[in-house]
Order: sequence, then structure tokens, then C-alpha cells
Amino acid sequence: GISHAGTLISAILRVSHARWRTPVTRMAEFVTVVALICGASFVIIDLGRPDRLLNVFIYGRWQSPIIWDVLAITTYLTASITYLFVPMIPDLGLFRDRLAGRSSRWRGWLYRTLAIGWNGNPAQWRSLASAIGVLMILIIPIAVSVHTVVSFIFAMTLRVPWDSALFGAFFVAGAIFSGIAILIIVMAILRRAYHLEEYATEKHFVYLGYLMAAFAAIMIYANISELLVHGYKLQEGVEFHFRQLFLAEFAPLFWFYLLGGLCAPIVIALVPATRNVRGIVAAAILVTLAMWIERYFIVVTGLRVPLMPYEPASYAPTWVEWSLLAAGLAAFALLIALFTKLFPMIAVWEVAESREAAVTDDGATRPIGEGPRLAEEASR
Repeated sequence: GISHAGTLISAILRVSHARWRTPVTRMAEFVTVVALICGASFVIIDLGRPDRLLNVFIYGRWQSPIIWDVLAITTYLTASITYLFVPMIPDLGLFRDRLAGRSSRWRGWLYRTLAIGWNGNPAQWRSLASAIGVLMILIIPIAVSVHTVVSFIFAMTLRVPWDSALFGAFFVAGAIFSGIAILIIVMAILRRAYHLEEYATEKHFVYLGYLMAAFAAIMIYANISELLVHGYKLQEGVEFHFRQLFLAEFAPLFWFYLLGGLCAPIVIALVPATRNVRGIVAAAILVTLAMWIERYFIVVTGLRVPLMPYEPASYAPTWVEWSLLAAGLAAFALLIALFTKLFPMIAVWEVAESREAAVTDDGATRPIGEGPRLAEEASR
């Protein structure tokens, strides 16, 4: 979910012309790219034989949802990298010009190469606007299709918990929900580490908190709908599945998911006393934990539903699996840290543009000129 939602959130904010999106979009786009890279590496790890990865493409059955998933994720990763790079070109040109002779040789070469001859003339700005417009329109259906195709790996089977036509919409909503949460956490960390309080203000956290609360309500609806439909039909295996969730060994985690991960964020976002940066970040942490639990439930509790009249299997993660999870989180943090050392996490030209467009009540234009300072801070 985290790896799929950031670029989608950014595209939706751009399409809706949300004025407050400026400090959010690039962070969201990069969270998607980094998480996709880390997530795709786990597919290779799960194969057990990375040398046989090409066999997926050579001998894979095109009727299989797994092949659809590989193609969808590859397409989305390519589109997300493009969508991250294109709006960054003006900032790369700014870095190239302002840091010439003040940075290392390899960094100067990097900025010159990635800026691809940007000089900021009107024709280039028109081309940039057209390219961003096309990309943000394309990225939305691509992102939605990726979430839907991922759900098909489960929904195309006949196992009781997964046999649902709602799974596609459920995965899309869950991806955006968890993506907003991790975006809030990353924003809070970078805001504190790089002193970006002037740009990532409390207003941005509150607005993202509202979005997170809205998708929490959608997730509550989706869960009620799924549980109600399965419970009404009560097919074979559903009673066992409900019992393990509501009353048995998974009950504590399941109730934390419902109450702490879905209901609590709505309360935090609506109560004025908790509607601040700390409250929204706390809600985002709850959502991140809850959505990880929800993914765990989808796989583990679904596979525990017996297909034969035998004792259901039990599962506990081994130290190897916990180590791989820790390695994935460490790689995610490392890539974000490396990115912040090379590129601005906030779009400098968009900040300058939004400040030029912002007019005070008395009609005076607000002062700008923060772009160079942001560029210099990001390059340190």
C-alpha cells in the first residue's frame, strides 16, 4: 500500500489544484519510488532463487494474476520515476547554476546531466506544464489498476476470506490510507531533521489528517460490507475465519486494527485538542501499524482456513523473516536519506510560484526569494 499510494496522492492533489500541495507532492512521489524498489526486491527474495527471476517472464502463464502483477508493478515503477523526475528538472537546473564550483565534481556532473539543458525559457515551461499534465492524468488509472491487480492474486482464488469482488476497491482504499499515513510520518521526520517548519506547516498535517480520516471512514465501510456479506452467506470456513478474528488468537490484533487503526484516526482528526502535528503523526503511526496487521491478516488468517478436516496450521514469523523486514525498513530509510542529500524534498520552483501567486488581503504580493535558500540547504 505504501509503495503504491504516494504518486497517486500527488497526482490527485495536482489534478484538484490543491494550493497546499506544494510541500507534499515531491515527498509523496519519492516515498512511492523508494517503497516500490524495496517492495519489488522482496518478490525476488521470496522466489528463493533470484537467478530464476527471468523464468517468470519466459515461462510464466499470461493467464496468471502473478504475471499481471509483475507487469503492473514494473509499469507503475517506470511511470512513478518519470513522474518524480520531470517536475524536478527546474530544480536540477537551479542546482546546476547556483552550486557551480561550490560542490564536488561528480555532483556538478550529476546536476548538469539530469537538468538536460534546462534554462527556464517560456517554451520549456510550456513543455514542462504539458508533460506534467499528461503524466498526472496517466498515473491515476495506472495506480488504481496496480492496486486492483495486486488484489487479484488473492481474489481470483476460491479461498473463503479472499473470494470477494470487493477486494480490488478494498486494496485501492487501503493503499491510499496507508500511503497517507507513511507520508505524514516521513514529512514529520524531514520537517524536524531539516527545519522545514516554514514550508511543512501544521496546516499541511491537518489537511493530510482530514484525508486520512476520510479514508479511515471508507475502510470502515469496506470492512463492514465484507464482514456482513460473508457472515450473511456463512459459507463453509467463514465461521472458523470469523472466530479466529473476533474471539480466538487473532482477536487482540483484530480489535486494535478496527478501533486503533480505523476509528481512532477519525476521532483524532475531528477533536480540536488533538488536531495538531503531534496528534496527526500519532494517528499516522497507529494507521501504519494497523494496516501492517491488516496485510498480515489477509495472508495468514486466509491460509489458516482449513480446506480439509484437519487441525488448522499455526504460523509465527522466524528470525529470518523479521531480519528481512528490518532490512527492508533500513533500506527504505537509507534511500530517503541519500535522496535528501542530493535533491530537494520540496519543489523549489513550485514554492516560488505559489508565493508569487499568493496575494495578501490588501492586494500586496507576498515576498519570495526562498528558492535559492532551499536549494542551498538541500545541497548540504
